[in-house]
Amino acid sequence: MLLVLEKRAERSAVIAITSPLIAIALTLVTMSVLFAILGKNPIAALNVYFVEPLTDSFTLMEIAVKATPLVMIAIGLSLCYLANVWNIGAEGQFLMGAVCGSWLAVVTNGTGAGPWVLPAMLVLGALGGALYALIPAICKVRFGANEILTSLMLVYVADLIMDYLVRGPWRDPKGMNFPTTAAFDPVATVPTLIEGSRLHSGAVVACIVVMLAAVMLGRTIKGFEIRVVGAAPKAARFAGFSSDRLVLFTFAVSGALAGLAGIIEVAGPVGVLQPGISPGYGFTAIIVAFLGRLNPIGILIAGLFLALTFIGGEGVQISMKIPLDLTKVFQGILLFYVLACDSLILYRIRLITPYRKAADGTA
Repeated sequence: MLLVLEKRAERSAVIAITSPLIAIALTLVTMSVLFAILGKNPIAALNVYFVEPLTDSFTLMEIAVKATPLVMIAIGLSLCYLANVWNIGAEGQFLMGAVCGSWLAVVTNGTGAGPWVLPAMLVLGALGGALYALIPAICKVRFGANEILTSLMLVYVADLIMDYLVRGPWRDPKGMNFPTTAAFDPVATVPTLIEGSRLHSGAVVACIVVMLAAVMLGRTIKGFEIRVVGAAPKAARFAGFSSDRLVLFTFAVSGALAGLAGIIEVAGPVGVLQPGISPGYGFTAIIVAFLGRLNPIGILIAGLFLALTFIGGEGVQISMKIPLDLTKVFQGILLFYVLACDSLILYRIRLITPYRKAADGTA
């Protein structure tokens, strides 16, 4: 007996919509088993993980803070994935955007520069992320290099560049030898929306990005081009669309959004450039993009849900002594189920008996 995947003639629209919910339900069941293996009450753990953060105004604002970079990065990644281009290096573009934008904050620190500093930092962050993303894009278009590998490997390069800068030329001389820059001046920080909280105006920027992406994908020729090139490359060529130009465009936009998210994160909640500014936003955003069905509104909802896992993970670590790394396990399991459910939408499982000939040559 052979187990094969057979492509479906058509897929159910209802199942396609409910697929993320099925994936989440299966993930919760799996997590309950893991909690039980760790000797914890699954119901209590899931309550701390997913319910308690929603009952407090402070944690609700923290969810919005965590969701901001996830949503911005995932929107850019969704453009790539819709065009059938695979940018896996958003984490590196996030870090490089943080580095490029922080350069201006470092050189103007203590100089009494005006309010132009923050807008310039945001532009530099977006530009740095875009240029860094164009490296694997150009390698793909010019040399046929696999963009999955090149974009992923560049993540480690960006991490090492940032680590060198904060431990070397940009290190705060008054920082007691810690690998960090000096605290950014007030003109180089993102303003908060609510006094005494960490909720900053970057959340507004993320919502604007969602709206612009929804308009572009649903109302513009460029959005139509992205969908056609990704779904029907041959038809796209007949229509005169260039897949190479689209690779450069989607990578540049994706990198710019990741870089913008990076500098907003540094100039907002963190306030300095230092190692560990990202708990893996660039990789988690891949899950957000697919969980949101590559749809801007869906990505906003999925970003809030994944942000909840970060806050809930911190809660169970404090109250139930459960390792924080379990959050990454949760996210990995969720991605597995999302991809598995998507595969079953397009394919059905069939058992086939192999054809064998008898000894005399008859079937």
